[in-house]
Amino acid sequence: MSDETESEGLRERLTKQSEDTLGKLTEDLLANPLVSGAIARAFEAREKATSAQEAAFGALNIPTAADIERLTRRVRSVSQRLEGIEDGIDRLDERLSTLASATTIDGRLEAIEGQLAALTHELASLHRALGDTEPVPAHQERMKVTG
Repeated sequence: MSDETESEGLRERLTKQSEDTLGKLTEDLLANPLVSGAIARAFEAREKATSAQEAAFGALNIPTAADIERLTRRVRSVSQRLEGIEDGIDRLDERLSTLASATTIDGRLEAIEGQLAALTHELASLHRALGDTEPVPAHQERMKVTG
């Protein structure tokens, strides 16, 4: 058990020493003007190469990774808009089917209007049959009959 504890302690010390050594080495390398200048020139060369690559791709009419990324975002945007339009069309379809069932209501209303027209015609016939007689005054309409 103490061997395990000792090996873990040794491992931790070695890890810490390695980290410290790597940190110090990195600091020393970055402090060296020759190394930092080389790194700066490497980054500048990378930027120039990227710029030249984009110019070459543009001349050959080949899309760059940035162009493809922009196009991907646009396609996603259009896709989301289409989904919204599809949802709107679905809602309209539901409303139209509701209105289609309302045509049965229209049929019922037409039947009622037909019955009202027949009753109006019947009342007009009765009115013509009675002629131009004056209506009976309200106080004479009902006479009490005693029996």
